[in-house]
Amino acid sequence: MSNAINWFEIPSTNFERAVKFYNELLDTQLQPMEMEFKMAFFPYNDGGVGGCVTHGNGNKPSQEGTFAYLNGGEDLSIPLGRVEKAGGKVLMPKTSIGENGFMAIFLDTEGNRVAFHSMS
Repeated sequence: MSNAINWFEIPSTNFERAVKFYNELLDTQLQPMEMEFKMAFFPYNDGGVGGCVTHGNGNKPSQEGTFAYLNGGEDLSIPLGRVEKAGGKVLMPKTSIGENGFMAIFLDTEGNRVAFHSMS
């Protein structure tokens, strides 16, 4: 097993608002797709861990329980600086976790608690 996580889903109550938030936050374009429910995929490389924003699959946004750590790039201060402008709220600023780099926690527009991780 090369990764403990293979896939993650971030639920939304307002799909378009959530996709817009993550597009702005990560300076990217999530790729939308509709099946039995709506999904918008975060960019990832083959063999890497992927995930998406979802709507209509019964999952509900939450500040409690399991949460995902998104790749903060070279320095998570950059995407973290976009959180409030995009409509979210920073819960924990960039914080050292010693030799494991840095982390920060935020709430997205849907009420999900999500984190960033970077090595610097």
